[in-house]
Amino acid sequence: MDIFISCFLQFLTSILIVPLKKDRSRGIYFTQDWVSLPGVLPVASGGIHVWHMPALTEIFGDDSVLQFGGGTLGHPWGNAPGAVANRVALEACVQARNEGRDLAREGNEIIREASKWSPELAAACEVWKGIKFEFPAMDTL
Repeated sequence: MDIFISCFLQFLTSILIVPLKKDRSRGIYFTQDWVSLPGVLPVASGGIHVWHMPALTEIFGDDSVLQFGGGTLGHPWGNAPGAVANRVALEACVQARNEGRDLAREGNEIIREASKWSPELAAACEVWKGIKFEFPAMDTL
């Protein structure tokens, strides 16, 4: 067991001490050398909607899986307009990032600007504007 832990710690050290090249199109963690591990594909899922798109684009980059279940199906006009809204939000965030804009600071404004040209996105923004996940911890024993 000690050999396993030692090898694992050496592996972690080898991938964490190397400075990472900043490539915003690939996300913030995925340019590091993963040694012999095969490529990874980050996945975001669970309660995500159009207002999360700037953060998702900043964190995961272009090459990722974004599973918008309710964020698509919950669109007031149906599934297809929900998918359009998500795609427009993604394209707006990628374009803004490529133009050098700061997604963390300007994310909401980027989505608002894009919603002026996409009625599907405007409707989705209205639906999801008040959604918050602010609940007390359940494990308060």
